[in-house]
Amino acid sequence: MADVTAAEPQVSTTGVDPSVRAAVRLSNIVKTFPGNAGKPPVLEGVSLTVEPGEFVCLLGASGCGKSTLLSLIAGLDEPTSGTVEVDGRPGLMFQESALFPWLSTGRNVELALRLRGVPRKERRAETEALLERVNLGGTYDKRIHELSGGMRQRVALARALGQESSVLLMDEPFAALDAITRDVLHEELTRVWSESKMSVVFVTHNVREAARLGQRVLLMSSRPGRFVREWKVDIPQPRRIESPAVSDLAREITDDLRKEIRRHAK
Repeated sequence: MADVTAAEPQVSTTGVDPSVRAAVRLSNIVKTFPGNAGKPPVLEGVSLTVEPGEFVCLLGASGCGKSTLLSLIAGLDEPTSGTVEVDGRPGLMFQESALFPWLSTGRNVELALRLRGVPRKERRAETEALLERVNLGGTYDKRIHELSGGMRQRVALARALGQESSVLLMDEPFAALDAITRDVLHEELTRVWSESKMSVVFVTHNVREAARLGQRVLLMSSRPGRFVREWKVDIPQPRRIESPAVSDLAREITDDLRKEIRRHAK
């Protein structure tokens, strides 16, 4: 059985300890949107510390504020109150690959290098190395419409890695893929993460995905969104999604997720 420990809401492991070096640090985040007067905030009292090199999965029902929280970490939005601290500018990867169809595979990845200020003469070699890292060697000149959905997400991952960020933010990047392709991408992501030592904050609604990938899994409640339970996962990587340890953990998380959904349905 996996070594899995659970914590109560807003315990110290998800709180803010200024003495701990952090890749991401959120302190008492509150987020409301204009026009929602009288309604609960989207996020309330959210605190989180992600350590360097840590893989954290955020899990919860649709509408609980997972993507909103990721947008705050990315700097795409600002909290109503509270503070967000990130080590550098994070890399981003979304459910849609967000690739430019008029550019080749390589040119899409090179956009990240241009933003980093990599000299033109160095971009091709670095881009091809990034494509190799995600097992897309030899695809530099391919057009996006020639790629499968899984290949497009690998290109998006290569582009995110090209930003050379110490933090990678992923918002349900594999949700639209079939089960087999998603399984392969899980393996690729685990390998790339272990090689790069970057921190990953991974948003998903797929319980088994969270159990397979995360070193920590945080369950969010709905309206207001806040952390209600945490699992520290010590199942060795690489993990198999069908392994008994992953299945046992997924079952436990699912039970708590169902309780949260029923609680908010009343």
